[in-house]
Amino acid sequence: MPSWNAILGSHEQSIKIFGARSRILAANLANADTPNYKARDLDFKQMLNSYKNVATGNTPLITSNARHMQPTGFVYGGQLKYRQPQQASLDGNTVEGQIEKSEFLENAMRYQTSIQFISGKFKSLLSAIKGE
Repeated sequence: MPSWNAILGSHEQSIKIFGARSRILAANLANADTPNYKARDLDFKQMLNSYKNVATGNTPLITSNARHMQPTGFVYGGQLKYRQPQQASLDGNTVEGQIEKSEFLENAMRYQTSIQFISGKFKSLLSAIKGE
């Protein structure tokens, strides 16, 4: 019997990354008027590759104690990037509202696409179980 990972592919991890990215982009938008706030973002491709490596055990974490456990779920650490502004602002804030809104909408569409794909997979599985 195939595993859920084989059935869903990378869409499960994609949804988690899109969710994390939407929270970061929302924080950027919320801090558009905060002096010296630096806009941040995630590199989706890097995050997905990192998740796949951790999930398959290809990238063990360095531990200082033999009893430390390796992560089994979704983790992201140093992959937050600071966005370089196209125009410098006087207050040191690097949030550009139009770019943030555009990135947020694109991220939401990709999230919805992954949800629809997973929904279609489950509908197919349900049809197969019912014998339809």
